[in-house]
Amino acid sequence: VQLQASGGGLVQPGGSLRLSCEGSGFSLENFAIAWFRQAPGKEREGVSCIGSSTDGNTMYVDSVRGRFTISRDNAKKAVYLQMSNLKPEDTAQYYCATALSLWNRGCPNLRHYRMEYWGTGTPVTVST
Repeated sequence: VQLQASGGGLVQPGGSLRLSCEGSGFSLENFAIAWFRQAPGKEREGVSCIGSSTDGNTMYVDSVRGRFTISRDNAKKAVYLQMSNLKPEDTAQYYCATALSLWNRGCPNLRHYRMEYWGTGTPVTVST
């Protein structure tokens, strides 16, 4: 199981970015996939999650709800995080993650769930 996150960069406040999480070595469409972020000096935070294709539920942390949208493209074995109206406090390293126990199910409580597989991080910097 491998996950690769990409799409980060430098953007001005109010701007947008789309992060991609691509999977290999497993059927990504059959697993719930989550996005986490970690800012310097802060704890890692669960940002968003999308359930497996048979479940399809989505969840967002309060600080990004209404600004971020998570989606998946099963043909491309990818999950996306569309981020709009970005704020400086969104600056962080972003990671996608999953676990074998998330096969064919919806999103868990990201605060307490132990993810097994983590993608390489992609940096997001929101600054003037």
